Amino acid sequence: MLTRRLLALYIGLWLYGMSMAVMIRAGLGLDPWDVFHQGVAAHLPLSFGMVTALTGLVVLLAWIPLRQRPGLGTISNVVVIAVAVDAGLWLIPAAEQLWIQVLAMVVAVVVNAAATVLYIGAGMGPGPRDGLMTGLVARTGWPVWSVRTGIEASVLATGWALGGTVGIGTLVYAFGIGPLIQLMIPYIDGWLPGFTPAPHPEPVAA
Repeated sequence: MLTRRLLALYIGLWLYGMSMAVMIRAGLGLDPWDVFHQGVAAHLPLSFGMVTALTGLVVLLAWIPLRQRPGLGTISNVVVIAVAVDAGLWLIPAAEQLWIQVLAMVVAVVVNAAATVLYIGAGMGPGPRDGLMTGLVARTGWPVWSVRTGIEASVLATGWALGGTVGIGTLVYAFGIGPLIQLMIPYIDGWLPGFTPAPHPEPVAA
């Protein structure tokens, strides 16, 4: 089981980074965090992957007051995705024809969903950004949707102001990623533990 989980974790993280690169090369808009990463990268002598890694490390610092504990998947998320997205940007040329851009965007979102299911399904710790959300939910008692919306709206607005790409791809990702993940979960449920609720102990008779 451990080998299976590790394979799912690292394949998922690598595919996640590659899907980010494809989305960038599609040029039709990025997800909120990548709009932020791209905007920051435009103003620093750093690669996109390095910006994602540094952002992840900064977000991890916010875990301290939230009393979140990182796992192997958390640290791996920072490193593997950064390497994968830079490798993808080096390998994949920018799409120039509209139909290729649209196809690349769709493929990127689908692969991103599959990658998310794999690395979360591995159950070895959330990524820094997901942990920030769950930590804030736990500490504030606010609903998940409001915390996630607040975080992503903030990073999206900041990234856009810095020059990150917002477009139809941003909307496709926002409205497509959740349903795609939900659609894919049954294919790994039972094969990986990340989406299986922990069993509740049976009550002991007095």
